[in-house]
Amino acid sequence: MRQPFERAVEQHGATVLRVCRAVLGVGPDADDAWSETFLAALRAWPGLDADTNVEAWLVTVAHRKAIDVTRSSQRRAQPTDVIPEEASTTGLPGAGEHDLWSAVAALPERQRLAVAYHYLGGLPHTETATLIGGTPDAVRRAAADGIASLRRTHGAPERGRAR
Repeated sequence: MRQPFERAVEQHGATVLRVCRAVLGVGPDADDAWSETFLAALRAWPGLDADTNVEAWLVTVAHRKAIDVTRSSQRRAQPTDVIPEEASTTGLPGAGEHDLWSAVAALPERQRLAVAYHYLGGLPHTETATLIGGTPDAVRRAAADGIASLRRTHGAPERGRAR
């Protein structure tokens, strides 16, 4: 009969911790790998063969968990004490277009919402009509009027109208 899991932790916990510390160094990463090792072992414990060398099996699991911790730490951002001296070039989207956003904000409410939901949000006119009320044709007209107004205030040539 196989021993209870708690007994395996008591007998082999120190060995597993030494393996984790040897691979990862002393610190929270090694402690995390130790915890992950025993969590994985607990899940697999009921299906483990009775004649398995538990210590060797736990060391193998610990080795793999230590590798996982190493890989995940390489994908995480590393904190730094040095702040870059350059200003961010990404900034806020459209930060250089303050006049345009002011013009959008100045549109009548239905036009502003129709432009925002359809052109900026990518919703079809039918869904925009559901959100702001009215028919899809009325929303299409409000969006077209809003875009025409924005083109007039920003000097973009208006497209030819179908008559």
